[in-house]
Amino acid sequence: MSNVVVVYHSGYGHTRVMAEAVAAGVERHLGSTCQLIPVEEVEAHWERLHNADAIIFGAPTYMGSASAAFKAFMEATAAFYLTRPWRDKLAAGFTNSGSLCGDKLNTLLQMAVFAAQHSMIWVGLDLLPARSSTGAFNGQMNRLGSSLGAMAQSNVEQSPNDAPPPEDRCTAAHLGERVARLADRMNQLPV
Repeated sequence: MSNVVVVYHSGYGHTRVMAEAVAAGVERHLGSTCQLIPVEEVEAHWERLHNADAIIFGAPTYMGSASAAFKAFMEATAAFYLTRPWRDKLAAGFTNSGSLCGDKLNTLLQMAVFAAQHSMIWVGLDLLPARSSTGAFNGQMNRLGSSLGAMAQSNVEQSPNDAPPPEDRCTAAHLGERVARLADRMNQLPV
């Protein structure tokens, strides 16, 4: 069993869809639980984060980096940085943008460095890149070819009901399930 928290920001709802997919993946691992916390509500949930086995970060990529609201959350953690309550917790991340690239890797790098500053252990995506010679991915996960975390692309004219596509949602769920499984395994190690 593992206790996972997904803390995320979503400006237009597309990243929230990814957060929900991550949470569904966490809960596919038998006995694991997941709580979604929007960054706007994080002040009421610091203890929940401190007591989690793993924290998965999510933010849209705006102008090549995490959204300002997510960065404000990151900066708010300075209040407890020296006490290191997140030390040795697992961490992972996901991001979404309107374009295929959008410099999403930079957002995941920001999250990974942030996790390292809190002495966390980063979990990447264990999927090979999807392969397509026609541009159709037909349900293949990791269509954007990321290794550091889950990436999604949402056409800006589409609502969160339609975007990101199913392949990206499945990739996010896979990441959530992987983190839950690894957190469960770590919980079974002798201290």
